Amino acid sequence: MPRRPKRSHNGGPPIEDYDGPPWGKGDAYLFLAWRAAHDKAWKAPSQAIMLMRLERAERLGLTYEEYTLEILERGRHLGEQDTERVAEIRRARRRKRIDHFE
Repeated sequence: MPRRPKRSHNGGPPIEDYDGPPWGKGDAYLFLAWRAAHDKAWKAPSQAIMLMRLERAERLGLTYEEYTLEILERGRHLGEQDTERVAEIRRARRRKRIDHFE
């Protein structure tokens, strides 16, 4: 009996059964370029940078990943004056948590 997909499932085939190239039917060059950019962006920074980001993230009530993603997406560090953006990130976190459990 086939498993029923979760509510948030995109309807595609199960990943475990896929045996084709990792880029699927798309352009291999674009896939590899994006993979390289992703790896470069998420490369571990120095310990001092990590500790600084962690401290700032905790002060704002964010996770290290949320804070770092904000730097990568918007190119700026959040501070005490960015209360609206911090609140928006927290609301998104709650929505993700709710969607995950439904």
